[in-house]
Amino acid sequence: MEKRSYKRYYTVFILLAVLLAALIFCNINSGSVHLTVPEVFRILLYRQGEQTALNIVWEIRLPRILAAVILGGALSVSGFLLQTFFNNPIAGPFVLGISSGAKLVVSLVMIFLLSRGFAAGSQALIAAAFAGSMISMGFILLISRKVKGMSMLVISGVMIGYICSAVTDFVVTFADDSNIVNLHNWSMGSFSGMSWDNIRVMAVVVLAALTVTFLLSKPMGAYQLGEVYARNMGVNIRVFRVQLILLSSILSACVTAFAGPISFVGIAVPHLIKSMLKTAKPILVIPACFLGGAVFCLFCDMIARTVFAPTELSISSVTAVFGAPVVIYAMCMKKKGGSHV
Repeated sequence: MEKRSYKRYYTVFILLAVLLAALIFCNINSGSVHLTVPEVFRILLYRQGEQTALNIVWEIRLPRILAAVILGGALSVSGFLLQTFFNNPIAGPFVLGISSGAKLVVSLVMIFLLSRGFAAGSQALIAAAFAGSMISMGFILLISRKVKGMSMLVISGVMIGYICSAVTDFVVTFADDSNIVNLHNWSMGSFSGMSWDNIRVMAVVVLAALTVTFLLSKPMGAYQLGEVYARNMGVNIRVFRVQLILLSSILSACVTAFAGPISFVGIAVPHLIKSMLKTAKPILVIPACFLGGAVFCLFCDMIARTVFAPTELSISSVTAVFGAPVVIYAMCMKKKGGSHV
C-alpha cells in the first residue's frame, strides 16, 4: 500500500513537471510571431537570432511566462493555506473576498499616486494589497466567530467582495480618465506588461513566503488532525493561525499587486492536487500546489492570448471558466460526504 502511494506521488510530480515544461515551450512559441523549435532553443540557450525575435522572447514572452508560473503557484498555495485554516476545501482568497479587499486598497493607492503624477512601484502595490488582504481577512475572522456553517461564511465573503468592488467602482467614478484606463486594465486581471524588475520582486517575496510555509508543513499536518491533537503535539495554535493568515495574505497580495484579481485558482487547484495525490499531507501538497497553480495559470494565459487573438481575454475570466466547475464539484462532494475535507 505504501509503495503504491509513493508511486502515485512520483507520477503526479512527474506529470506536473512535464506539463509545466510543455506549457512553457508552447507559451514561448504562441503569438503573432511564430518561431521554429531550433530558433527557440538558440534564443534561450545562446541568445542568438534576429533582434526582433530576441526582444519578443526575452522582453515580452519570458517575463510573462515566469509571472504566470510564480503568481499562479503563489495563489494556489495561498488557497491551500486558507483551506487548512478554515478546514474546508472551498475556502479561497477570491471567494472569501480577500482579493477584492486587496483590489480596493491597491485601486485607492494607484489613483492617489497617479493623480499626483507618480507611478506606483512594486513595493507600494504589494504593501497596499497586503493591507487590503488583512482588512478583509479581519472581517472574515470576525464573521467566522459568529456563524457556524461554512456556507454562511462563504456567503459573507462574497458579500464583502461585493462591498469592496462597489467602493472601488465608486472611487473610479471620480477618478481622471487616464487613471481609469490604467486601473481598468489592471483590474481585469492579466500577466501582460511584466518586466524583469517585476519578476525579481515577486520571486523574492513568493520564495520567502513559500520557504516559511514549507517549514510549517509539520505543524500544519498536526493542525489538520484537529486543534486538540496539534496542541498536544506542542503547536502554539494562536501563533500558528496568525502565521497561516499572514502567509496566505502575503501570497495573495503579491498576485493581486502584479496581475490584478484572479479568480478560482486558489480553490480549484488545491482540490485537484489533493484528489490526484489522494492525501492532504502539507509536505507533499505545498510543492504540488505550486506546480499545479503554475500549470493552470500558464494554460489559462495561453487560452486568453490565443483563442480570440489579437483580442486578449482577462485571465480571471478564463480561470473562472475552468475553475468554477471544480468548486461546484468540491461543494457537492462535501455535501455528500457530510464532513470537512
